[in-house]
Amino acid sequence: MRSRLAGWAFLVPLVAYLAVCYAYPLFTNVDLSIRGYNVRSFVSGGAPLVGFANYATVFGDPTFRTALLNTVLFTVISLFFQYTIGLAAALFFARGFRLSATLRALFLVPWLLPLIVSASTWAWLLNSESGLVNAALKVVGLGPVNWLTSPEWSLVSVTIANIWIGIPFNLVVLYSGLQNISRDVYEASALDGASGWQTFWHVTFPLLRPVSAITLLLGLVYTLKVFDVIWIMTKGGPSGSSTTLATWSYELGFGNMLPRFGPSAAVGNVLILIAVVAGLLYIRVQRRQELS
Repeated sequence: MRSRLAGWAFLVPLVAYLAVCYAYPLFTNVDLSIRGYNVRSFVSGGAPLVGFANYATVFGDPTFRTALLNTVLFTVISLFFQYTIGLAAALFFARGFRLSATLRALFLVPWLLPLIVSASTWAWLLNSESGLVNAALKVVGLGPVNWLTSPEWSLVSVTIANIWIGIPFNLVVLYSGLQNISRDVYEASALDGASGWQTFWHVTFPLLRPVSAITLLLGLVYTLKVFDVIWIMTKGGPSGSSTTLATWSYELGFGNMLPRFGPSAAVGNVLILIAVVAGLLYIRVQRRQELS
């Protein structure tokens, strides 16, 4: 009995933390999305129950389709390049050389910087008039690009910045996974006459699948809710060309003088649902690949 009570006592702080920091905010967000809140009722309470009217308003808004498409493009492209570049860097550092540890530490700088600093730096680099990127294009004879103020380039710009920020995380996790692969496997592959590409594709990559799954899943959840980078660089503009579900939710709730708390919460819940469904589908695909 004492052992059981001790076990439950250790669980109490964790359960309390999950209830206060996760369950309660989620319940509150769901409540916001099914009631007709305004500023007055948000402060005093008593907002009327409107059911799924806020969700119907969100789905019927033309901005929803744009935000959903931008969210998918932003997430998929970011994950692809973050994982690919991170894996290439991890393979490079796994070979071991004199400055390996120092260069790995430098690669962590984008990950350690506050997002507001990283986003502000990229906004400065991509500035149409005084940015270093356009200055470099001018040196090689190319014209300037309106990276942040052009509908054609705004989403590309924030995606590039997000890729740069996420590469170190992929590098650290995948490098750790590579260190856990036994050297005996590579020796056996070399004895069988496998080339470098064959060794990577048939040995390294399959053995990295569990680590890759965790890396991509965490990256998926993080990228879906990216807000800081986009808002600081473009505020979702121009003309909504870089608006995602995360920035649109914020804009509905806090980005204007007449906040729409119900639709804002509805967009947030849709984003949570997308993250959960995508995560479950990815886990299911990984399990099937492991069993096959």
